[in-house]
Amino acid sequence: MKTLIITGGSKGIGKATAALFCEQGYNVINIARTHSGLDQVRDLSLDLSAADLDDQIDTQLIPLLTPSTPIILIHNAAQLNSGRLQDTSGDELHRILNLNVTAPQRLNAKVLPLMSPGSAIVYTGSTLSEKAVANSFTYVTSKHAMLGMMRATCQDLVGSGIHTACVCPGFTDTEMLRAHVGDDPAVLQSIASGNGFGRLVTPQEMASLLRYAAENPVINGAVLHGNLGQIES
Repeated sequence: MKTLIITGGSKGIGKATAALFCEQGYNVINIARTHSGLDQVRDLSLDLSAADLDDQIDTQLIPLLTPSTPIILIHNAAQLNSGRLQDTSGDELHRILNLNVTAPQRLNAKVLPLMSPGSAIVYTGSTLSEKAVANSFTYVTSKHAMLGMMRATCQDLVGSGIHTACVCPGFTDTEMLRAHVGDDPAVLQSIASGNGFGRLVTPQEMASLLRYAAENPVINGAVLHGNLGQIES
């Protein structure tokens, strides 16, 4: 049985993705601070920002994996903070990079030796992986870094039979987005009007795109945007 390891699989895109992979017969392991509430999912409460993350992976995750079985690793967990370049300390940037960039590499280093051909490493990026907006300095910086990680992953895994991609959601109707805008209906509608369909992307749509990226090695090294045709101003 194929295994999916997903970070941040308890809410939004992550939860929809965990549910979809369960439906497809995968063994699904969710790494998150809270449980997914999905009966078929194995929830692990690893602290992705902890100094002892490597030890947590060794003791809690690795024993659940079977070598020589295809593994899909989706790096989905991330923190979205507002803040300008002028107001961001080095410590704050370091904290966000630790969760959004360094933690995925810690997982890569531990899981990759157990991955067989047919496995995949998929990064959940953002529209802001390839552009920027004001007042999102740490998030933009970390998501650009994640895209660079994917491209480096592609080059370093040549010949392994393991592929990679970066899936970049547009504005998606998730708890994280709603919290970021104060769950203000007027703001959400304004955001939704910024693409060709006049609505927010659904978590289920992004889950389908993540599954496609995970199961189709032809897109190795690709950046796949799911934003309903974002209107550029």
